[in-house]
Amino acid sequence: MKDIATERPRRKRCAVYTRKSSEEGLDMAFNSLDAQREACEAYILSQKAEGWVLIKDAYDDGGISGGTLERPGLQRLLADIEDGFVDVVVVYKIDRLSRSLMDFSRLVEAFERNDVTFVSVTQSFNTTSSMGRLTLNILLSFAQFEREVIGERIRDKVAASRKRGIWMGGYVPMGYDAADRKLVINAEEAAQVRRVFGRFVELGSATVLTQEMRAAGLRNKRGRLIDKGIIYRMLGNRVYIGEAVHKGQSYPGEHDAIISKDLWDQVRAIMQTSPRARAANTRAKTPALLKGLIFTDTGAAMTPTFTRKGAKQYRYYISMDVVRNREGSSTAGARRLPAGMIEEAVIGELRSLLRTPEIATHALRALRWDAAKISEAEVVAALSGFDDLWRALFPAEQTRIIQLLVRRATVTEAGLVLDLRSEGIPGLIREMLQRSAREPA
Repeated sequence: MKDIATERPRRKRCAVYTRKSSEEGLDMAFNSLDAQREACEAYILSQKAEGWVLIKDAYDDGGISGGTLERPGLQRLLADIEDGFVDVVVVYKIDRLSRSLMDFSRLVEAFERNDVTFVSVTQSFNTTSSMGRLTLNILLSFAQFEREVIGERIRDKVAASRKRGIWMGGYVPMGYDAADRKLVINAEEAAQVRRVFGRFVELGSATVLTQEMRAAGLRNKRGRLIDKGIIYRMLGNRVYIGEAVHKGQSYPGEHDAIISKDLWDQVRAIMQTSPRARAANTRAKTPALLKGLIFTDTGAAMTPTFTRKGAKQYRYYISMDVVRNREGSSTAGARRLPAGMIEEAVIGELRSLLRTPEIATHALRALRWDAAKISEAEVVAALSGFDDLWRALFPAEQTRIIQLLVRRATVTEAGLVLDLRSEGIPGLIREMLQRSAREPA
């Protein structure tokens, strides 16, 4: 004999949703919401054999348009659906749920995500049947069509506006402010933009320019310290010559230009040179960090030189004994040293020396002798911040700092001996404190 319990249909909890756009008649004893609910409850009762049971909670929205999803009753219904309290949503007509196909499709997505079916009692619309699902798919196809048409309309409007040079919103570039949907020049920022373009033409290197701008504390509109990526975006932004760009095409803009077309063309000419060639040119113009400071243990000076292998350049310091074809140097390994390796060793040794208490004491004594109002804590903080200063300097400034602090670097068989120029430390500390005071908060 079959188990009767196994043949009983699964219980389906049914929620009735009602809505009326206007408030007219809602104060009556039996209004439109009541009529909708009565019809829906009768339909649920007719499906009792299928396991349908009514949820007593009322999901009613009186006096609210169907063109929005921001309805208290609907939001409570969606919350209960997400919590798993509803299996079937029953409405009098489809438009009671929503008058917008796009909103309707979003609601159906929420229903399907939670395995909830949807029924319209007066339109024979029921997603529990194959015919109901077919009708739903047709409606969703129209909703997708509507979304695409709206998207095309918006894109066409943006394109037409950009062709007329109208600012259509988005991130406001440095040098401008947005006012009444137009770009207006910000005088202070515009001066910084002109400085970036002008210095790039002079330096020919985005790397060196970035280091210089960071050392000066230049920040973008979001307060971020300038980096190489920001520099490249600025140098390639045609907004600065008064143009509006849309999908790679430039059009005359409504806004005023910040830089001249001549300056823009000079930057473009430099940018067309390969980055590798520009980097090599920058290195060639950059003075060697230890020029005139590095010696072998025999007293022979080491001079900077370089060799090329293909497009790559290798820098060295070579002993003058080798240059003059003299033999007998006791430090054979020091006749030719990779520049990068020995310069990093000198910088590392300098960092270590600047952190010693003796150096801090000497610097504080010298600063007090100069009647400078600098505390011991400021001296220690400045010396410990040497790494940050060094990273912010461009090559010519780094060379100047090394000349200020190092009297002599001697390469021996045992390693590197650094003779510090202690009288230069107070000047370094003053400069670091001045930079710190200029740095934006």
